Amino acid sequence: MSERVELQVPGTDVSLGVIRHGHWGRPVLVFPSEAGRADDFANNGMVSAVQDLVDSGRVSFFCVDSADRWTWSDNAATTEERAIRQRAYTGWLEQAVLPWIAGQLGGERPLITLGVSMGAYHAVHFTLTHAHQAPLAIGMSGSYDVTSWHGHGEQGDATYFANPMSYVGGLHGEHLDWLRRAASVLLIVGEGPFEVSPTRALPSTIAFAELLSEKGIPHELDVWGHDSAHDWPWWRKQLAHHLPRFC
Repeated sequence: MSERVELQVPGTDVSLGVIRHGHWGRPVLVFPSEAGRADDFANNGMVSAVQDLVDSGRVSFFCVDSADRWTWSDNAATTEERAIRQRAYTGWLEQAVLPWIAGQLGGERPLITLGVSMGAYHAVHFTLTHAHQAPLAIGMSGSYDVTSWHGHGEQGDATYFANPMSYVGGLHGEHLDWLRRAASVLLIVGEGPFEVSPTRALPSTIAFAELLSEKGIPHELDVWGHDSAHDWPWWRKQLAHHLPRFC
């Protein structure tokens, strides 16, 4: 495991962390669960779940801090305010994290994005808006409609363009054709505890998969059984099941 690296959020005096696991292989940009930190992925056994892939140089994980406490988890702010703040986080990824990863790898390479719970939203959203850099997203137990996240106040352009259920629904023409060629999404969710209430991950994932199907965007939907909970033990199993075919 690499030491934690602090990278400044552009235009602020705030820094967020990145931790690398692995020495070679397909680079995976990992988002934590809601309001989580870069070390959560390893601390919850996700690296160990695919340790053979890491040790054999098939995958490198680049785990980032979230900014959810001042974006989507700040329920005192309106949905539009939170969406505007999300832009700063995206700017950090674009201007700080991706160049740092490229420096680690000796050049730019296509990324997989990966996340659990709210991290699944970040992973899928980043791929759908940056498919030229991250053509594959793996979202586990995610919710993909930000307007359902205890929001309030009027919603404008910032909310629309931060909300996959909205902007994917509005895709058409050349941009949709390009995204059909450039992006692929794997959606994984269970039917067990906490996947319906309170997270609404199951209905949201199914609805989003239906929307991707309507738009012809390549995707897979993998629904696990009623014993599969919204929790790390199941995400470890899902990662170990799916990741080997991508790296």
